[in-house]
Amino acid sequence: MRSLENQVAVVTGASRGIGRAIALSLAKSGAKVIACARNEAQLESLAAEAAESSCSGSIIARSLDVSDSAAIATFVDEVAGEHERIDILVNNAGITRDGLLMNMEDDQFDDVITTNLRSVFWMTRAVSRLMMRARKGRIVNISSISGIMGNAGQSNYAASKAAVIGFTKSVAKEYAKRGITCNAVAPGFIVTDMTSVLPDGVKSSFKDVIPMRRFGEADEIASVVTFLASPESSYLTGQVLVVDGGLHM
Repeated sequence: MRSLENQVAVVTGASRGIGRAIALSLAKSGAKVIACARNEAQLESLAAEAAESSCSGSIIARSLDVSDSAAIATFVDEVAGEHERIDILVNNAGITRDGLLMNMEDDQFDDVITTNLRSVFWMTRAVSRLMMRARKGRIVNISSISGIMGNAGQSNYAASKAAVIGFTKSVAKEYAKRGITCNAVAPGFIVTDMTSVLPDGVKSSFKDVIPMRRFGEADEIASVVTFLASPESSYLTGQVLVVDGGLHM
């Protein structure tokens, strides 16, 4: 894969899990990564890890609450002022507020939609203005297998992730002529903080229906995202790459 040297990337939800792995993968490929999340301590440790490793790029930690549209607008303006451009945007930030539909409160639904969907809209709208002027850019949105298959107890989360797929395809059609690609990655069950708290019996039952008989690793998602951010994906847009060990088959 060709180097991402001199590329400026923004990764949301980068403090842990898949987002952290994505930020490190992009930095290892040479990008200057603006890693943002609300947990500043975890972001600082991420930046330190990149500095101490063999990364040819770098990671800059920035605090950002993606549920705040005004904060996003200010953040993008500041990044543009400091770095003059944003070449790669990875919309990864996401939350869960699981519960059965009959018992789900309005704020459980609204919080998930705001963080998982509205933030993707706000961030993409702000960053794409820079990309349109440059007539190039890579946008990668993190969806989920739940957005394709649905999942009991996750009507809010599945709805947000399904909407991200529709948003991705629409943005891809709008921006294709401007040299901007927009794709989505839909992870299956990945080893993260969210899956680590599942009871062993639940983990086992999930693995039984995954053809590969294992959960994925965050690095396996990060490598796909890095491909989509690279020059090798130049003729790929509006696609959803499902990385789930064959689960949705």
